[in-house]
Amino acid sequence: MSDKILVSSCFLGEKVRYNGKIKSLTHQRLLEWKSQGRLVSFCPEVAGGLKVPRDAAEIQPLTNNIITVNGINVSFQFQLGAQKALELCQLHHIKYALLKDNSPSCGSSSVYDGSFSGCKILGQGVTTKLLLKHGIKVFSEHTIDQLYEELK
Repeated sequence: MSDKILVSSCFLGEKVRYNGKIKSLTHQRLLEWKSQGRLVSFCPEVAGGLKVPRDAAEIQPLTNNIITVNGINVSFQFQLGAQKALELCQLHHIKYALLKDNSPSCGSSSVYDGSFSGCKILGQGVTTKLLLKHGIKVFSEHTIDQLYEELK
């Protein structure tokens, strides 16, 4: 049995992004894994109770709270979604995740800086941090080839 991979739903063309737009990832490896039935699609933000579309949200560096562009604290929803992602990984014995970088949930190398100015900083999203803490390796659209090598 091949390892399952938790994958950001937006990569598979699902309309789950904050702005309701599609952000599919077209990569041969992803298509290969999909045809093998290895992908477990998940969006922590939607799973945490946030609707589509929704206000953009960013991690605030001083407090680690996740605040929308309109000043609403959505930290609870992000934490809940992260917990549900972890539970799904544990249920399916998933050891690898392919998540959307820059997201306040899924970012693995960078996130937006909390100013809503489009600036990115080094950092990880809420879901990525929780998965890593529990030994699940997280990759992004920029490191998909590293995931492929890991799975060999």
